[in-house]
Amino acid sequence: MKKSVLQEIQNVVTQYGKIISYVIKMDVEIVDANLLRISGTGNYHNKINEDMSKEGFVYKQVLATGKTQLIEEPGKHVFCTLCPKQGCCDEKMELCTPIKLNDEIIGVIGLICFEEEQKQRLLGDIDFYQIFILQIAGFISSKAYEHRENERNQVITNLLLQVINNVDKGILILNQNNQIIQINNSALKQLQLTSLCINEEVTIDVTGDSMLGVEEYKVIIAKKKYYLMGTLLSVSPGLAIYDKIFIFAEMKSVKSDIYGLTNISKSVNLDHIIGKSDVIKQLKNRIRKVSDSNSTVLVIGESGTGKELVARAIHRESNRRDKPFIAVNCGAIPDTLLESELFGYIKGAFTGADPRGKIGKFELANKGVIFLDEVGDMPIYLQVKLLRVLQERKLVRIGSNQLISFDVRVIAATNRDLKELIAENKFREDLYYRLNVIPLEVPPLRQRVEDIQLLVKSTMEKYCGLFHKKVQDIDQQTMAILTHYPWPGNVRELENTIEFMINMADDLGILTQETLPRNIREYKNHIETINSKCIRPLHEVEKEHILKAVAFYGDNTKGKQIAAKQLKIGIATLYRKLNELL
Repeated sequence: MKKSVLQEIQNVVTQYGKIISYVIKMDVEIVDANLLRISGTGNYHNKINEDMSKEGFVYKQVLATGKTQLIEEPGKHVFCTLCPKQGCCDEKMELCTPIKLNDEIIGVIGLICFEEEQKQRLLGDIDFYQIFILQIAGFISSKAYEHRENERNQVITNLLLQVINNVDKGILILNQNNQIIQINNSALKQLQLTSLCINEEVTIDVTGDSMLGVEEYKVIIAKKKYYLMGTLLSVSPGLAIYDKIFIFAEMKSVKSDIYGLTNISKSVNLDHIIGKSDVIKQLKNRIRKVSDSNSTVLVIGESGTGKELVARAIHRESNRRDKPFIAVNCGAIPDTLLESELFGYIKGAFTGADPRGKIGKFELANKGVIFLDEVGDMPIYLQVKLLRVLQERKLVRIGSNQLISFDVRVIAATNRDLKELIAENKFREDLYYRLNVIPLEVPPLRQRVEDIQLLVKSTMEKYCGLFHKKVQDIDQQTMAILTHYPWPGNVRELENTIEFMINMADDLGILTQETLPRNIREYKNHIETINSKCIRPLHEVEKEHILKAVAFYGDNTKGKQIAAKQLKIGIATLYRKLNELL
């Protein structure tokens, strides 16, 4: 059975009993609501913790009514009718009063007279003794209340500690000497500490930086330094040894949370790079080779060729696949905002800035990959800062003076000729060599004609699913037109074209020439007009066709190899005919 509140403070109750007995020179008996003797003096000194339920009938009455009782002839009183000591009680007189805790009666104090002299003294000043015993009952009640409050506080504290140990945030509870008196499991894990850190002194200082309204603190524990985002709370006075509570999360956790909230990109792997041409096979093979490297990659290609797709495939194939992939279009962000977008800023850094501060893309990409698209459009002054950041692997937020280290793999991309920009003093040569460690060239669609049919089929499936339309096929004449179209906008233009055609498709579910966009139909008609204007000698047609193919696929080794393949002649034959033409 659960202990009564008087049992739980039995030592205190016993001391009160002894004091009462010493002051009034009478025996004292204190019982709880279960009629268990908690304290006893004199004749009851050796009978503490005895059950009195078979004889304490006067106490039962006090417990039932809550009223003080004066029994002048114990053993003869009506309350003693059922008592086994009726008619032979050793007690000469008894004064007893209830001990109350709020509205609950938790016990009884009894003053017992075993001698006639004690009885006469009690009767001679009964009012004094009644007031005295009521005061003592009040003292005991106060101690019982204090005990219950402490017990309740301890239960709340234990419950709070259970909650604290099951939250993701790190929590340190400090005393007035800045020593750790409680630390939750998350804090132990984040700070890589053990329970031995209890009583360790802690230094917590604000750095002055903040992100999204949360202050950054420099925390030193056992000579280890941490930079943590959190809140330092002061505990209200009077809560024992508790003085301060520090609730925190590591900066990398904050960045991870923000990345999780803002990242909407889908996972991309090599299978998303569609094609069976030799140039695509070579590109995929190079991606596999360089994926696990930490070296910077420069992806070169015309607009619409899928440079970001290549960057995401590198990320997916790498050992950083579970870390962030952060894409920044350097050409789409105004020059005045690009620096803060890349490196972030603290609160109050400049007029118009978010008052909570902002984490830059490099910090968000920590341990992962940052993709700098259209890097050729970056202003010169920012190229200098980017070069320094790439060399030192450290950055400083705008408005701050604190260096922040990071581990990021950089993939840059451009559709511009960076060497030409260097010659025009629009791009720094040193940054070019820093970025161009591993160059990857994404071929234009006109150099991978054999992939067009695969891309058309794949894009048809994509938009049919999105638009819930049943388009089953594309007729041969239409596919031939798409295959021979030069695609100046590359894969992006092809996707837009198929999206248009799916929208224009009728209930037959076949894409025909009638569904083609106007620009492709006009191009087809223009070519047919040129071809029908005159009949020329065969060698002129061959010359024009060879030169057109070389111009179309590129006047370099790779372009000539593709041109020869499309012309269905050997590369040696192509070179011979070019020499003859020249």
